[in-house]
Amino acid sequence: MLSEIAFYGAVETGLIYGLVAFGIYISFRVLDFPDLTVDGSFPLGAAVAAVLIISGWNPWIATGAAVLAGMAAGAVTAMLNVKLNILNLLASILTMIALYSVNLRIMGRPNVALLTEDTVLTPWYDLGLAYHQVPVLLFILVVIVAFILLWRFMKSETGLAMRATGANARMARAQGIATGGMIILGVALSNGLVGLAGALFAQSQGAADVTMGVGVIVIGLASLIGGEAVITPSTVVRALLACVFGAIIYRLAIAFALNADVLGLQAQDLNLITAVLVTLAIVLPGVRTSVMSKLSRKKA
Repeated sequence: MLSEIAFYGAVETGLIYGLVAFGIYISFRVLDFPDLTVDGSFPLGAAVAAVLIISGWNPWIATGAAVLAGMAAGAVTAMLNVKLNILNLLASILTMIALYSVNLRIMGRPNVALLTEDTVLTPWYDLGLAYHQVPVLLFILVVIVAFILLWRFMKSETGLAMRATGANARMARAQGIATGGMIILGVALSNGLVGLAGALFAQSQGAADVTMGVGVIVIGLASLIGGEAVITPSTVVRALLACVFGAIIYRLAIAFALNADVLGLQAQDLNLITAVLVTLAIVLPGVRTSVMSKLSRKKA
């Protein structure tokens, strides 16, 4: 069984990765743009926020700057693809590799500590809640705001144009949509959300590290695919809900697996657990469909 602190910690991290899943939903599902930039834009957001906070900036302004930095990274990836005709996957890999050096430049060293600095969480500790409950409350509010803004955007004219670009770029161009601009905007928004997640993660963990983005793309995809296995993404609202619930379920599953003495798993088995969970998330919907079709045939 999970302790209360472990449970809240899993939910807290799940909410942060829910923002990452939002970003991956835009790039992978809406635009059909395989984007690995997130492994670089996640620590980029953390680095920008951390450096500005220790320089005396307001934590919320520093977090906003992290969002803009993430958007800039995403825009670079998209422009490599749109303007220079570099394959989208390769363009994202090039940006991700470059961001490692950029993040080191920003921080000036491999990591920056925030344990003694005021963060976006600091004022919330005066509410009288338990220490481990405060981040969950704040991140729920952030995710709700991001959810509403993203839903409204997807319903707007620009959002519909972006969805049309991902569904059929040739048809979208025939309708007068600037598909290149939609790709740049979409990938920028995607990485802006990832940059926000990185900034919040650094402030909740008390440090930004240049290696903290390793595997973020896998975690985001696991959250997205797992959520879609639970909630069928037939509408934008359901798709966004799938992102959040998938991320929370993923983190809870990781926490349960690592805390279950029967399984004997340890922290170094995290990648193995992730691989198993992603495999199950991909396979289960097909198995469920197959079983349901067999049952319907038997009834007929």
